[in-house]
Amino acid sequence: MTGRDYMERRKFLTAGGLGLAATAVAAPAVAQSMPEVKWRLAASWPKSLDTLYGGCEYFCKRVAEITDNRFQIQPFAAGEIVPGLQVLDAVSNGTVEIGNTALYYYWGKNPAFTFGTSLPFGLNTRQHISWLMWSGGQDMLNDLLKEHNAIGVPTGSTGAQMGGWFRKEIKTVDDLKGLKFRVGGFAGTIISKLGGVPQQIAAGDIYPALEKGTIDAAEWVGPYDDEKLGFVKVAKYYYYPGWWEGTGQGHNIMNLEKWNALPKHYQAAISAASLDTFTWVTGKYDSVNPPALKRLIAAGAILKPFPQEVLEACYGAANEIYADLAKTNPHFGKMYSSLTAYRADSLAWMQVAELSFDSFMMRMRTRT
Repeated sequence: MTGRDYMERRKFLTAGGLGLAATAVAAPAVAQSMPEVKWRLAASWPKSLDTLYGGCEYFCKRVAEITDNRFQIQPFAAGEIVPGLQVLDAVSNGTVEIGNTALYYYWGKNPAFTFGTSLPFGLNTRQHISWLMWSGGQDMLNDLLKEHNAIGVPTGSTGAQMGGWFRKEIKTVDDLKGLKFRVGGFAGTIISKLGGVPQQIAAGDIYPALEKGTIDAAEWVGPYDDEKLGFVKVAKYYYYPGWWEGTGQGHNIMNLEKWNALPKHYQAAISAASLDTFTWVTGKYDSVNPPALKRLIAAGAILKPFPQEVLEACYGAANEIYADLAKTNPHFGKMYSSLTAYRADSLAWMQVAELSFDSFMMRMRTRT
């Protein structure tokens, strides 16, 4: 689906496709003709993460509101139906009709899934949703999802993420060697290339692994969620930036057969509610992360940037991996070519507009 498709669907919802703008006489007739449909949504998030899982609840509420409660979707947290990292499988085999997840969890099935969430050293939040909706990114992802009997629509994004919690300082690239690091998605292949030992662990299992020393470091999202998960109690060094996630784009993924069987106006409701959820989730994170960071520092977190040497080594390793994959994996090669072309133009524009404005305002922050 392109960005224009989304806009047309929103027009459809508001201009009479669901009867919302129809006359008082016509609206009930349309509502009565709409079938009652009940779906289940499996999420990759525990209920304690009230922005990621809360976004699922918000999405389900919006679908019900748009369809006059005729289309109801019930959300289930990670582990209630399937474990958090098995949502795609549950959607693909029809265990549930819809799931909310990060597609990069499934990079083991195909590395190209990482483009759905965030390519390390890829795009920021605004760039990524733009690439998905207006530069063909989502269409390419859906070509891949089709092979798994699914179709996807982007939902909430976390924004740029933090680099995670470490028991010891990271001063040089050598400090990554042997480091058991919980890191999501495809970034683990880059860590591994530099001698680290990546671990992919669902949110609810990270804290005990870090506490027991099963892992040496862990990243999740950012200050608000990290505070809820308690990482500052067991690891003090809090690094930035999360170079593997300049954004953290979530997706609603639907079983393809169930999706195709839906009335068109219910498909439109999912698309519209998903985009509403993008604004809800991303806006909330931008609101709650700043005070959470202050609280974490007060609780003993030691905020540190990754050394330039480490960032450049990771960047170089990532590009070597991408070059190899682009030659051997058609899905990866097509998406990588598209994303890098988009990124080159977008960065040039953002350097002129966004960066200059943001940099000036950040310098002025302490003067007001």
